[in-house]
Amino acid sequence: MTVITRFAPSPTGHLHVGNIRAALHNWLWARKSGGQFLLRLDDTDLERSRPEYADSIQADLAWLGLHWDGEEKQSDRFALYEARFAALKASGHVYPAYETSQELDLRRKVLLGRGLPPVYDRAALSLTPDQIAAHEAEGRTPHWRFKLDHDQPIVWTDLIRGDQRFDPKLLSDPVIRRADGSWLYMLPSVIDDIDMGVTHVLRGEDHVSNTATQIQMFTALGASLPAFAHEALLTGSEGKLSKRLGSLGVAHFRDIGLEAMSVAALLARLGTSQPIEPFADMAPLIAHFDFAHFGRAPARFDEAELATLNQKIVHLLPYEAVADRLPDGMDAPAWAAIRPNLETVAGAADWWRIVTGPITAPAPAEEDHDFLATAHRILSGATFDADIWRTLTNALKEETGRKGKPLFLPLRRALTGLDHGPDMALLLPLIGRDEALARLAK
Repeated sequence: MTVITRFAPSPTGHLHVGNIRAALHNWLWARKSGGQFLLRLDDTDLERSRPEYADSIQADLAWLGLHWDGEEKQSDRFALYEARFAALKASGHVYPAYETSQELDLRRKVLLGRGLPPVYDRAALSLTPDQIAAHEAEGRTPHWRFKLDHDQPIVWTDLIRGDQRFDPKLLSDPVIRRADGSWLYMLPSVIDDIDMGVTHVLRGEDHVSNTATQIQMFTALGASLPAFAHEALLTGSEGKLSKRLGSLGVAHFRDIGLEAMSVAALLARLGTSQPIEPFADMAPLIAHFDFAHFGRAPARFDEAELATLNQKIVHLLPYEAVADRLPDGMDAPAWAAIRPNLETVAGAADWWRIVTGPITAPAPAEEDHDFLATAHRILSGATFDADIWRTLTNALKEETGRKGKPLFLPLRRALTGLDHGPDMALLLPLIGRDEALARLAK
């Protein structure tokens, strides 16, 4: 069996953290299994779906490195839905209902007021021909519901949650088609999963009850079931469901200079028993992906943890991976010198300005004037090679008796304008003899 997973966002908005995590896990499982990862745009809501959102979804997945092996749009598949819907009508698996949304809302409130679950009572199945004619004379057109089989419990073994069991009598027959003929999510998703050969449906645990009803739709359409996996939802760093998570997406991460791999490395392991580690590529995440590692508890997303992970990943990146994002003139030795001090790759530009100048150095302390003049004299006569920092500081130590902070800090301040930064043994050769002498002279 070829494993086929799918990511099926609605192009009615931008991807957020939860969407990205689901897409990533589907992609990882497909890649580990040597299968296929499909992108399906669930754009049956023609009013709210927008081409710019579809473009954004595709761009976000590409930035993350989640390249797909095939693509479908539900808006291109309406003829297929009509055919399957007609078959379900003929077999008695769907039925028309004429209640208005106001009437249904009132019924739900009455049931809740009595302490009962707000399950649809199937009143539409009891309508007489005269009642139906009266509704249609009023101008009502029916919406359509899928008729659940109440005789058999719904059971499946979830790859994350284990054995699941639902009593269909406690579920409402789901509305699958609106009165205006437009489709809701439930049935087209099942039809597409069958037609696209999807073998694994991996999504958030908020879809568990949807899965229960969709399992009966697979059966009604004569199809075998895919494997299901429902992962715990994300919570914010404050420990509860956060609205902010719904607004955090690829654009935000990209804007603040994060690496795609840092987002992937965090979200791949978040909510699992595996450690979150800095990886420079996807290979380890693919190799060790396993549903057995997923937990049932909500997974906590923390932007501070993401920033720390990003810094560690930046420190692993070779020059070839970032060369096209570095300032002009910054070569491999310069990247090696500056990289350990970076939080983001974009920060390299700030350090490169320290190298190329001009800089504004603080005025030296009175006791450092002669010391810096001595440094200028020694540097003027020294061989300026890769070992120049050690040559300079050893000579200064011998001539002035200084060591430790009094030796190194005035030099760093004069040469970089800062109290901290990259290793001066690597930085001074980048600054160069003439520029270093000019800075010491000031």
